[in-house]
Parts: sequence; C-alpha cells; structure tokens
Amino acid sequence: MFREYIYRTVFVYISVLIVIRAMGKREIGQLSPFDFVVAIVIAELAVIPLVETDLPLWHSALPLIILGVLEIAVSYATLFSHFLRGLLCGHPQIIIKNGVLLRDEMRKARYNLDELLAQLREKGIVDLSDVEFAVLETSGRLSVIEKSQHRPVTPADLGISTPYEGLPTVLVMDGTTMGKNLKDIDLDENWLREVLKEQGLSPRGVLLATLGTDGKLFVSKK
Repeated sequence: MFREYIYRTVFVYISVLIVIRAMGKREIGQLSPFDFVVAIVIAELAVIPLVETDLPLWHSALPLIILGVLEIAVSYATLFSHFLRGLLCGHPQIIIKNGVLLRDEMRKARYNLDELLAQLREKGIVDLSDVEFAVLETSGRLSVIEKSQHRPVTPADLGISTPYEGLPTVLVMDGTTMGKNLKDIDLDENWLREVLKEQGLSPRGVLLATLGTDGKLFVSKK
C-alpha cells in the first residue's frame, strides 16, 4: 500500500507538471479567468488518484490529458482570434482618462475606489491629479501613465546620448561553464580559464560569472 501511494504521487506530480508547463510562462496574476478555472479543475483532478486508491490511475490521467489538450488548443486559438480572446480573457478598461475618473467603467468592472487607491499607492502615486491615464488590464493589474509634468526626467528629455547597455552574458553558473554563451560572444573556455586564473580561481570555484557589454567581468566565488 505504501509503495502504491508513492507510485501514484509521483505519477500525479509529473502529470500535473507537464500540463501546467504546457499552459505557458505566465504568472498566476496574469492568468485569464478561463486559465484560472482550468488550473482549479486540474488541482481537483490531481487529488482523485491520491484519495481514491481503488480507482485505476487512468481514470484521473485521461481527464488531465484531455484538459491539457483543450487548454493548449484554446490558447493557440486565442492567438489568432480577437473575438475569442476578448470572450475568454476580456478587454482592458480605461479607469482614468485625461485625469478624469470614469465611474461607469469602474462600475462595469466592479472595481471600487479603495482598490484603485491601493494599486496607485503600490506604484508610488498618492495624488490622483498626477495621473493622465489608468488602465485596468485583463489580469486585474493597473497600468498607470502619469502626466508629463510628473514623470521622471530621462536622458532623452535632456538631449543626452547614452551608450548601449544590453544584457550581461552568463559565463559560469554554479561552477558550470556556459559553453554556448561563450560561443555566442566569440570566446572560448581557454580564455575564461585564463581570466579566472588571474584571480586565483577556476570555473568550479565560481558561483556566478558574467561579462557585460562594456567588457567588465563580474565574478562571485562559491
């Protein structure tokens, strides 16, 4: 019996992991209502083989597979159908337009003033008069565009040119050399060993090493 529980638990874990992974790289807060319902149903189905040990595993596995296939099919369909995307995911709603609160839109979204003020505070905005536009996204998050007079000054506003920054390239992670990353920037492991040797290190003794687009090497020892 004990081995049966282990077997079922491992099977359910792997099955749920595959289905959830197939749903894509979205955060929980970014799931559409449809995706959220699917996630709940998956959780319910996953419990069945763990509780009802008399039922064959395929009684739970088959609905999980069907649900996963349906989720993937609907996700692909929403990529090409604006109507279906709006039906399942909804549409963004403008809550503040040109500095004016749109009460009717808030009522349609069942979105109250306390929620609005709380989400504005989370973005560091305490004065509604600073807001030009606020859009309630389909995920429930609030996107805010401040009035031009209250936005932070950028180098472009001052006419200052800035160098390209880009993303640093990871060369070593947890003592493992990232060969593909080295190849992408036309370097090799021999170069990496020589550079690390100058600091008395080897790749195995490095927790993280990155190379910036400006040529600066960052190294953190284990």
